[in-house]
Amino acid sequence: MKILKYLLSAAVSLVVLNVWFFRFNKSTIYRGGDASNMIEEFAVYGLSETMVYIIGGLKVFAALGLLIGFFKDKIVIPSAGLMAILMFGAIIMHYNVADEAIKYLPAGLMFVFSSLIIFLSKKIG
Repeated sequence: MKILKYLLSAAVSLVVLNVWFFRFNKSTIYRGGDASNMIEEFAVYGLSETMVYIIGGLKVFAALGLLIGFFKDKIVIPSAGLMAILMFGAIIMHYNVADEAIKYLPAGLMFVFSSLIIFLSKKIG
């Protein structure tokens, strides 16, 4: 169970950090609406550029918390909880703009993985 928690933590962290640091200005099939980068995607949802950086900062903060959680177990649940909340919000945004199901996939997986991290942390600890 502990190994699964570590694998999920690494997966969530690496995916989120990849999106926000390396895929920020790149088009993907998962972008909301017809957006070709992160700022356009947030505009599709009716959110400002300021919100891009606030939400992005929170996601990066949570991702780093999950990585630090390999050494400081007490921050795993708060980090995974924040990530789950943010990913649930992303799912809602995709729903609100009537995106096709494939666009929900990354947020949906990160939500499920973050929720499992919380569950496993409570079961182990």
